[in-house]
Amino acid sequence: IYPPLMIMGRVGRVGKVILLTFLIAIIAIAIHSWLLYKSYIFDQESIAALARKAITTANSEGNSSHDRIFELVANELSAIYSGHILPPEKREWVFINSGGWMGAFYILHASLTEYVLFFGTAIHTLGNSGRYWMNISDTIVKGTFQQWQEGAVDSVMHLPGTTVVHAWGEVTGVEWSPGTWMVEYGRGFVPSTLGFALADTIFGTTDIYILYKTIRIYLIAMLSEIF
Repeated sequence: IYPPLMIMGRVGRVGKVILLTFLIAIIAIAIHSWLLYKSYIFDQESIAALARKAITTANSEGNSSHDRIFELVANELSAIYSGHILPPEKREWVFINSGGWMGAFYILHASLTEYVLFFGTAIHTLGNSGRYWMNISDTIVKGTFQQWQEGAVDSVMHLPGTTVVHAWGEVTGVEWSPGTWMVEYGRGFVPSTLGFALADTIFGTTDIYILYKTIRIYLIAMLSEIF
């Protein structure tokens, strides 16, 4: 038989857990409802179309390097979405280690609910895609991107010009060939990706400088969007 004070203590602890769970659920529902009904600056189809247009233009110029394609995409985005794209002097390539793979990203726009960036890798790399509270689309401009869907027994190889959609809640095995580059657009609750994006850097490479650069560039982009 438990003493009354011990029983009250246990009930109190259980009550706190239930209350905390309830509050987290309410916050999650509120955020999800906000994401469903808010207006957005960009859309998946437009970003993919810009990337494919840049590929065609670069090919017609006889310079189909990923640098030229990215230059064309950045210029077009800056013209169409004036005030929402970081100026060149505030952009930089930053390493990222996540899910066992290594790549680099180049942020053009970032907020709490959207981002547009260039992503790629100069080396062969593979790992886990991560499971996010957002939809992510990648339009490949160079190289190949192989994806193994959860529950499938075969993988799919994606080539330049293809847009690969990683839907909310999905997880896949991913593999990039050397020299694969893509234009990426994400829509959803961007902070939900940071745990996965930063975990390997914090607990694996322990590269504090890369951690600093990642957080710094995201904050610069987000604050420039607010102010």
